[in-house]
Amino acid sequence: MPARVEGRVDDLLADMSLDEKLAQLVGVWLNVNRDEGVVAPLQDSMQGKDVEFEAFAGQGLGHITRHFGTRPVDPEWAGTVLAERQRWLRRNTRLGIPAIAHEECLTGLAAWRATTYPAPPAWGASFDPDLVAEMGRRIGAGMLALGVHQGLAPVLDVIRDQRWGRVEECVSEDPYEVATIGAAYVRGLQSTGAIATLKHFVGYSGSRAGRNLAPVHAGAREVADTLLFPFEVAVRDAKAGSVMNSYAEIDGVPIAADAHYLTRILRDEWGFEGTVVADYFAVAFLHTLHAVAADAEDAAVQALTAGIDIELPTGVAYLEPLKRAVSSGRIEEALVDRALRRVLLQKERLGLLDDDYEPVPPGPVDLDDPESRALARRLAEESVVLLVNDGVLPLGQAEGRRVAVLGPNADSVAALFGCYSFVQHVLPHFPEVEPGIAAPTLLDALREELPEAVIGVERGTGVDDGDRDGIAAAARLAAGSDVAILVLGDRSGLFGRGTSGEGCDVESLDLPGAQRELAEAVLATGTPTVAVLMTGRAYAVPSLIANAAAVVQAYFPGEEGAGAIARVLSGAVNPSGRLPMSMPRASGGQPYSYLHPKLGAAGSVSNIDPAPVLSFGHGLSYTDFAYAEVNVAERATTSGSIRCSAVVRNTGDRAGAEVVQVYLSDRLASVTRPLAQLAGYARVELAPGQSARVGFDVPVRLLAFTGRDGRRVVEPGAVGVSFRRSVADVVAEREVLLTGPVYEITGDERRLTTVSIDAHTMEPGA
Repeated sequence: MPARVEGRVDDLLADMSLDEKLAQLVGVWLNVNRDEGVVAPLQDSMQGKDVEFEAFAGQGLGHITRHFGTRPVDPEWAGTVLAERQRWLRRNTRLGIPAIAHEECLTGLAAWRATTYPAPPAWGASFDPDLVAEMGRRIGAGMLALGVHQGLAPVLDVIRDQRWGRVEECVSEDPYEVATIGAAYVRGLQSTGAIATLKHFVGYSGSRAGRNLAPVHAGAREVADTLLFPFEVAVRDAKAGSVMNSYAEIDGVPIAADAHYLTRILRDEWGFEGTVVADYFAVAFLHTLHAVAADAEDAAVQALTAGIDIELPTGVAYLEPLKRAVSSGRIEEALVDRALRRVLLQKERLGLLDDDYEPVPPGPVDLDDPESRALARRLAEESVVLLVNDGVLPLGQAEGRRVAVLGPNADSVAALFGCYSFVQHVLPHFPEVEPGIAAPTLLDALREELPEAVIGVERGTGVDDGDRDGIAAAARLAAGSDVAILVLGDRSGLFGRGTSGEGCDVESLDLPGAQRELAEAVLATGTPTVAVLMTGRAYAVPSLIANAAAVVQAYFPGEEGAGAIARVLSGAVNPSGRLPMSMPRASGGQPYSYLHPKLGAAGSVSNIDPAPVLSFGHGLSYTDFAYAEVNVAERATTSGSIRCSAVVRNTGDRAGAEVVQVYLSDRLASVTRPLAQLAGYARVELAPGQSARVGFDVPVRLLAFTGRDGRRVVEPGAVGVSFRRSVADVVAEREVLLTGPVYEITGDERRLTTVSIDAHTMEPGA
């Protein structure tokens, strides 16, 4: 850090009163009316009404909470108001320090009229980190245009249990894919100068029974080797500027009060220099939910000591309660200064401490411009996964074909969006307000995509209302049609108001409501049926997989998602998505991860086979790909890398994209290891007859694990290196001998996790 910056921050610190210091460690959440609906956990009991900005911010202010993302407000008008509040802070507080404005931005900036991209599982299904980085860049640019500095994304929780409602916010069940896709988002967003916030550090997705905000009982090795890994990559490699704590308690200790994770690992081991912000009301929850703090003062002391720098969304604990603790000598003011220094350094990097900083209104701004919509369209198209197909797809443009479009999500705008989209997060509380973005339903898109078809429509049933009155009519329409398109799935929401989303956990992975009965009735007609699943999680649908003519999976594909699905069905787009999470056989198989050791596979000691119906990485295309000339180095050192390559050829008659996947298998280790783990992937676009040699330099460090003595090591021995179409579909496997001593991964070496990939395209006949 330049001496000038350090000196400036030191001078500010020395000049600040305790009240002014504490004011910089909290946010303010304005325009929140409990009568309009809850959008944060226990907001109705934690958040007061009618907060006045000037009264709250008289001593200064750290953060402005969700200025755009709480109500549907015109972005230009709201940007002008935000600039006015920043000017007020400059001119009416003694030190004149502006606030950091933060917003949710998981599926795009959560503001009215802003582009809404596909949900994170769709990012994972695309296997396209470059495209995700571009999405992050566009989101960051839109934020800064409005005066927003910090985005509360990405979510780096590794999927562990499909019953958890927040699966729809997660990228994948594989930590390497979460790490690479998440780091790409961070790099893209922060390339604009905005700050990305990693969520939820750590363990949140490992809750017991898939219940939101439930206890987590994970061993230290599982936490270190699986759950922490994506955060480490995003901190060390992508240089994320902020981290948000998890609501979870791991083995009885809430993360919000755990210095082991928030300080020793995050800062001392990984060198994190940014700010740790509290998930909303997480500090107060130490008292009200976890019962490890006697009151708000005790909660503030524990959280600040552990390493939470900023209390969000407001100052329930870090204002008066923390002031009492400092004044009484219960906690040293030096800990306040530690957090404050981090906040001020971040504001300095953002330019908020510059003498000539002058907030200006945004002026005319288009948050849903054609370029952003085109990017949303491309990501949606790349993320659609073709699960099974007996040849009924693509549908083509047969004149006069009778097409039955059925199911609760066929004519539903809500089916396109996850719970952290503005459409689903905020607008349900304002039913009179239009979405603000153009988002046709799948029915609309099919009518446009199949203009020569004769389309009939029956809803059949609702998503989860259990209504069976329309099932017979849907079956009759299917029986009289040439093909049926059955659109099933979720409706995202918050805290029990949906079938997927935060606080919308499930006990069963059967499709919600009467949807399974609808599917059975339609399949029984014998009409070729294409099932389209628009969901936030993977459901157990073995009957659909076995009996439907085709099944397509889309994960809340965003405003351009309906058109993307329709183009895949027609054949205008060749599907290329791959499953970022396994498709379970039954609800009882949860929690499940493909990253299980040998003991986790089927065997004679149990009558239950935990194998999923379709495995991680699975996805079909309308063309075929063949692999040849697989080369894998025979030896590597425990501190080196493994070079491997293969030639991939498009052997079909149309252009398509293959997702080349490389897996490692540790044959023998001092602790049990996964049967296979993803260690590299590349999305390769190939014309008919075209081929490409795809090479990987895989750091052996990706095999590192926490040994019996607690050290993170790579052990010598035999390792399987395989090219696969999915984790269950092995194309070719070779054995590599790792030589050298047991290699301990320490220091900056741990951040070198990026696989080097090169793809050299060769023309047909080469």
